[in-house]
Amino acid sequence: MSKLSIRKGTTQRRDPEEAAEQLHAAIWQPGIELAVFYCAADFDLPALAVALHRRFGDVNLVGCTTAGEITPEGYLAGSLTGFSLAAPGLEVATTLLPLKPFDAAATAAAVGGLLRGLGERAGAPPTAADTFAFLLVDGLAMQEELVVSCIHQRLGGIELVGGSAADDTRFGATYLYHGGRFHRDVALLNLVRTDLPFLAFRTQHFVHSDQRMVVTRADPARRIVQQINGRPAAREFARLLGLEIAALTPMIFATHPVVVRAGGQYYVRSIARVNPDESLTFFCAIDEGIVLTIARGVDMVGNLQQAFDAVRAAIGRPQLVLGCDCILRRLETEREGIKERVGAIFAANNVVGFATYGEQFNSMHVNQTFTGIAIGGA
Repeated sequence: MSKLSIRKGTTQRRDPEEAAEQLHAAIWQPGIELAVFYCAADFDLPALAVALHRRFGDVNLVGCTTAGEITPEGYLAGSLTGFSLAAPGLEVATTLLPLKPFDAAATAAAVGGLLRGLGERAGAPPTAADTFAFLLVDGLAMQEELVVSCIHQRLGGIELVGGSAADDTRFGATYLYHGGRFHRDVALLNLVRTDLPFLAFRTQHFVHSDQRMVVTRADPARRIVQQINGRPAAREFARLLGLEIAALTPMIFATHPVVVRAGGQYYVRSIARVNPDESLTFFCAIDEGIVLTIARGVDMVGNLQQAFDAVRAAIGRPQLVLGCDCILRRLETEREGIKERVGAIFAANNVVGFATYGEQFNSMHVNQTFTGIAIGGA
């Protein structure tokens, strides 16, 4: 097996030139196949793009804006953090995918082109045993379900993990960096081929209850549910929780998300807000006829530690984890006073990532979940 060279770094400098210089000094190395950064959305992004491109040139550098950064020092806000990968046996192929309008045929063709390119470089087609997919996607384009479904179908079993770019709960505009500038309404797909062990995983600290409800009227394109069990959605959801509609606050939604069962697994679908017409806006698309189950939270710290214990049991201590952690989880760590403990777990397992507006795992777009790709040692 080849030895993977990983450089990680972070800076809290706010001047784009100084921040870019410090990140470059921390993660630059010869033979970079992939460099990834995450930055606070309130940076001067055009100036940061120029500063980064001046230093990294034609290096395959990708990045996005966040709702918090997972750095080698733990969870931070307002920083610039990233990593670079280089190894003789490492190959990476990256493409930018337009999302508006979303073209399924063009996206499938682009994924096919990446797969063929990796196959030609290595003399054999990539497989789930030696390749993983890492996706960054505009968190406000509301296209995640379409894009992950299309990509996953074309990947042929290669596992996909990703996160939706964020802007620190402003919900104004989120950006992805590629080719020397920031873009909106795009996704960035990276296929990474390595002879090192790796593991795609996800974890959520919720367990399902026996309270089920059926979506009887919805607008999936706008992620709005108008009716549950034939009644106004917010009113029925409040009734099932034993609450009045006025009590449906963001904290209630974070504490009582709903889950959907798919393939024998439960995936979180978080509610964003109550609308004036008593409909509910979700962070994920919800279609009519879907059966949702109300969930309750368990110990986040214990759940996260168990997830990384399982990673270590499978591939040893990870050299690097590409991590995507939901903004609702980050807010919960702050509310519950456990942010330092969660950050310590991330640091101990070499996580570099960001707080997202949604997470992707294979064909699913989910919420209130941590998704990651752990890369082991030789």
